[in-house]
Amino acid sequence: MAGLRKAPFVGTVEFLGTNSTLAEDLASQSRRSVVMGFDGFEGEDHGGLTRSACSRLTNVHPEGTELKNQRQLTVLSAEEMAETAAAMNIDSGLDPCWVGANVVLSGIPSLTILPPGTRLRFPDGGTFVVDMENGPCKYPGFIIDRHHPDQGKTYPIAAYGKRGFTAFVEREGVANLGDQVEVFYPQQERHPILQTL
Repeated sequence: MAGLRKAPFVGTVEFLGTNSTLAEDLASQSRRSVVMGFDGFEGEDHGGLTRSACSRLTNVHPEGTELKNQRQLTVLSAEEMAETAAAMNIDSGLDPCWVGANVVLSGIPSLTILPPGTRLRFPDGGTFVVDMENGPCKYPGFIIDRHHPDQGKTYPIAAYGKRGFTAFVEREGVANLGDQVEVFYPQQERHPILQTL
């Protein structure tokens, strides 16, 4: 029996992008099509087969420890981004480039909390895997401030629980704007100890 269940909905690719470097503020550059390799999106700053442990993992690994890279991509929901923009009183919405998005999908309910291990498959078979929820950070706020002065500082709170997830490429392929993306999620119960926390 398959360990993953196909979701009764599909996502639509609304945005594709690759990130610049932290020295350049990690804003995304939009793309119409991106090659997905085992090391992530072609031209992506977060790409690579390995990465250094960051501050989010200091309770597991010392910062700087070399790890398998499961944080190759940042994936967000168009609907959740609209909710974030509304909470920030930005009527024109948030540009995905400002928040360092690699992929923005519409049509997937509660995208940010898809369980780790969920697969998202593109039409040519290219697939990425959910690593974990991506917590909001301060860096997008600096970019948002350039377009909406003094609004950037509200981003981490407004985007809490709506910042999407990090992911890594499981099967190589090509992602295109407008692609329909199938979702396959793990058939696994929540651990009983975790249910009490």
